[in-house]
Amino acid sequence: MAKITAAEVNKLRQATGAGMMDCKNALVEADGDFDKAIAVLRKKGQKVAEKRADRDSSEGVVVAKINDANNKGVVFSLNCETDFVAKNDTYVELATKLGEIAINHDSKESFLEADFGGMTVSEKLIEQTGVIGEKLEIGGFEVLEAPFVGSYVHGNKIGALTGLSKATDNAEETAKVVSMQVASMGATTLSYKDFDPEFVANETEARIAAIEKENEELGRLGKTKKNVPLYISMSQLTPEVMARAEADIKEELKAEGKPEQIWDRIVPGKLERFVADNTTLDNEKALLDQVFIMDDSKNVAQYVKDQGDAEVVGFKRVSLA
Repeated sequence: MAKITAAEVNKLRQATGAGMMDCKNALVEADGDFDKAIAVLRKKGQKVAEKRADRDSSEGVVVAKINDANNKGVVFSLNCETDFVAKNDTYVELATKLGEIAINHDSKESFLEADFGGMTVSEKLIEQTGVIGEKLEIGGFEVLEAPFVGSYVHGNKIGALTGLSKATDNAEETAKVVSMQVASMGATTLSYKDFDPEFVANETEARIAAIEKENEELGRLGKTKKNVPLYISMSQLTPEVMARAEADIKEELKAEGKPEQIWDRIVPGKLERFVADNTTLDNEKALLDQVFIMDDSKNVAQYVKDQGDAEVVGFKRVSLA
């Protein structure tokens, strides 16, 4: 049996991140052969991975990486089982190294087959499963390409990318701020204009039914019932709908005995309120139509317009939750 030196153990530790005893035992089993020792550790990882395959891996870290040209970004999660492991420096370092590889790939499948020190990323994760003792896997994986791409990661738990139509002087800050909005509010589409009409119709029906059911309980308890909106998206507020809303407002003012000469000062504000009350879906799901998290007097589209002539052309989001 070959004598195992401290230098050989340290070399294997640096290559794999495994503990000292694990590396020593692997080298002993491999009779001092470095490559065989790595195979031993990988085999151990495979066994651990099989045993823990059904474990929940909802903890971990989210990584966002932008290329040197700032025209491509990738955001993904490296998942594990516990927050304790997710905060380990070795684990975070592994995630960072994976980010350097991920930026050169356009899909999760391609990324998992990429080279990581003589093995694939997928094999590396299996190896590290044995080293760490927890299930490791790549969760969400998103790629975004645009003339300028920026990113934001919140607490290593949520990451977002934002693509702009051009690289302006303040593009980095603008993209970062919009990415913060994406991370915080979780939009699913860029604008209400992108909603499928059938989706909007189904959402409207479902939300009205939910509010009406809630109102039944509120009525039973003698509490004030909630307003049931007729619409939930700007895509439904056609010129005809807005004209009817304005006419209804004027009828209300007339019934209240408000002088007609002051209606022009009242109607615009009430129309704004009507739009706000009937575009809840847009504020939840459409990025540019959401209330801006840093200034609720404007929406995201208005914030971006204030920053110059670059437009948001896309976004991506990955979260551990």
